[in-house]
Amino acid sequence: MAEVTAASRLGTEPNKVTRGVILGVVGAVFAIPLIALLQFTFRDGLGGGYTLEHWNNLIGEDAARTYRSLFQAIGNSVVLAIVTVGIVLVLLLPTMILVHIQFPKFSRVLEFICIIPITVPAIVLVVGLAPVYGVVVRIFGSGAWTLAFAYGITVLPYAYRAIQSNLDAIPAVMLSEAARSLGADWPTVLRLVLLPNLRRGVLAASFISVAVVLGEFTIASLLNRTNLQTALLQISQSDPYVAAIFAFLALAVAFGLLLLIGRLGASRKRSRE
Repeated sequence: MAEVTAASRLGTEPNKVTRGVILGVVGAVFAIPLIALLQFTFRDGLGGGYTLEHWNNLIGEDAARTYRSLFQAIGNSVVLAIVTVGIVLVLLLPTMILVHIQFPKFSRVLEFICIIPITVPAIVLVVGLAPVYGVVVRIFGSGAWTLAFAYGITVLPYAYRAIQSNLDAIPAVMLSEAARSLGADWPTVLRLVLLPNLRRGVLAASFISVAVVLGEFTIASLLNRTNLQTALLQISQSDPYVAAIFAFLALAVAFGLLLLIGRLGASRKRSRE
C-alpha cells in the first residue's frame, strides 16, 4: 500500500481514464485484425454478402477427404506441442531447479544459454539445424514430430523466463532444505514440495510453448515438414476461406492460453495478498 501511495504522490500511477484509454487502444490494435479475419470467413465471394457455407464445409460429408492434409497437419502440430512441452518439463525444469538450489553461481550461465535462441533469427537457426537433422532423420526418421527437437530450442527463452520468475518468488532453497532435514529424498522433494509451488510457472511455460509451436512456420517450411502453418499456406492457394477459419481458430487458442496465464498470475497474486 505504501508503494501505491508513493506512486500516486509522484504522479507515476495513471488514473482510471488514462488506463481505460490505454487498454482501449491496445485492445483495438489486437481486436480489429481478428474481427476483420472473422468477418472474411463469412464473405460470400466478391458479391459482398455473407454466408455460413465456408464453416459448414468443415463439418460436411466430404470434409474429412477434402481437408485431409489440413487435419493431418493439425494432428502433427498437436503432437509437436505435446513433445515440445515434454522436452521443457523433462530437461529444462529439473536443470533450472538443480542450478537454483545447488549451483546458484551457474544461474547466469544457464540464463545466457536459454536466452540465446531469441537473439538468433529463425532462418539462421535452420541453417545450423539442417546438418543436425541429417543425423536425426537417420536415427529417428523423418516424421513431423522430430521438429520438436528444434522447437524445444525455440521455446527456451519463454519457458525459462516463466519458470524462473516463479522460482524467484518462492523460498525454494529453504523448502528443499526443510524437506531434506525431515528425511525426504530428492525425488520426493521435487514431487511433493517444489512442483506444487512451481505450478504457475510450469503451466505458463507449457502454455507459451504450445502457443509458439502452433504459430511456427519458418523452421517447418525450410526443413520440409508439415505443420498447421505450412498446411494453411498450401490450402490458402485453393481455399482462402478455410485457411482464414483455421488461422482465426489458432489465434483464438493462442490468445486463450495467454489469457489463462494472466488469470493464473492474478489468482496467485490475490492468494498471496
